[in-house]
Amino acid sequence: MNINKNISNPIRRRFSGFTKINHLFAAVSLFAVLLIAGCGGPSGDSNQNLASAEIVCDEDNGGITLPDGFCASVVVDSLGPARHIAIGENGDIYVKTRSEEGGIAALRDTTGDFKADIIERFSDMTPVRGGILWETGMAIHDGHIWASNTESVYRWPMPEDGSLVPEGEPEIVVTGFPEQQSHDSKSIAFDNNGYLYVNVGAPSNACQQEPRTPGSMGEDPCPQLERQAGIWRFHADSLGQTQQDDGTHFATGIRNVVGLDWNHEDNALYVMQHGRDQLNTLWPDLYTEEDNAELPAEEMFRLTEGANAGWPYCYYDWRQEEKVLSPEYGGDGQEVGRCSEFLDPVVAFPGHWAPNGLLFYTGQHFPRHYQGGAFIAFHGSWNRAPLPQRGYRVSFVPFENGSPAGDYETFADGFAGVDPIPNPGAAEHRPMGLAIAPDGALYISDSVKGRIWRVVHTGESK
Repeated sequence: MNINKNISNPIRRRFSGFTKINHLFAAVSLFAVLLIAGCGGPSGDSNQNLASAEIVCDEDNGGITLPDGFCASVVVDSLGPARHIAIGENGDIYVKTRSEEGGIAALRDTTGDFKADIIERFSDMTPVRGGILWETGMAIHDGHIWASNTESVYRWPMPEDGSLVPEGEPEIVVTGFPEQQSHDSKSIAFDNNGYLYVNVGAPSNACQQEPRTPGSMGEDPCPQLERQAGIWRFHADSLGQTQQDDGTHFATGIRNVVGLDWNHEDNALYVMQHGRDQLNTLWPDLYTEEDNAELPAEEMFRLTEGANAGWPYCYYDWRQEEKVLSPEYGGDGQEVGRCSEFLDPVVAFPGHWAPNGLLFYTGQHFPRHYQGGAFIAFHGSWNRAPLPQRGYRVSFVPFENGSPAGDYETFADGFAGVDPIPNPGAAEHRPMGLAIAPDGALYISDSVKGRIWRVVHTGESK
């Protein structure tokens, strides 16, 4: 399949919403639609879209597959490895990248075709590790552009003069996190009450006495739980905070989270945990190669203050629908033991899909089935050999009244461009970041080449 087909000449179909008079008129029109939506509330018609995005489709959806009634176009191609993304009220896109030109790429469409014709880069806050630039969170919140690296969370005031990028050095909101070589992404989310949530991952696979060594038992208690392997909460309006002096240890027992989001309908924080690795490699007498590939589950947790999800003592077996004791702590793949005390997931996925993006759909453009539901960007596995690798897709979990209301679905697929996927290096694209535009379109970023897709509903089916 030629995934570059017709990227520069998309098929365009229009319906109520934006017109192509010019970019300014589009923004004004959108504001009016959103104002009406906010006053009138949702319609009872499942196909009624209160914010109607202009339909722009590439003939092959930019190389991905989508459900009937949806299409995609490529906003930008070959931006460089892209991570999380955020979109401003005027449609400007901000992308965390691994680029020596600047850790954040700012994109603007000035022609109304939903292609990025202006690209500027800024921020030298991305640290270099092993010759690679490392970066993580990206958000727009409360009049600021927010970002994070492995060490800090920082922000710039949104430009007020029409500029695409902010000027000057950022304000440091939180710093003082532990230095670590693995799982050091500091992904971020915000609630309704002025708080900032930051993931602090575990610096190990399973808190073994000898890391990733066959037969090595786990440290008990695991000292990494004191400052790592959990979610920390801070005040979003205060500068110069540190983890230990100002943070609240909101939740613990979570190996690593890259995708997290606040569910505004449920008024709770949801996170996607990366499950542990190497059950068969480290414990070949207890686990098969198939177990190694399929276990443990990638878990979606609903977190409240004080929650404990059980890492490293336990893992969730989605096949048994049970949280069981880890072999490093005496488990045999069946024993539950102390794991009955810990938080269970609200949704469980097969192992090693690598959930790197979580986004609750708050727009009105998609049909009602998707409104309030959760999109998850699965970056794709590296450690399922000799079985084929899995993930490399965007899945969707329907929610009703703020809670999961059905099985997970594959929403967008075909990113890898090959099937089966022998290894991550064979994948042409790997989905990473998710964002919602003011018109309700869904944006997906790619961590391999830096392609960004814009997904819209055509109105042709439910």
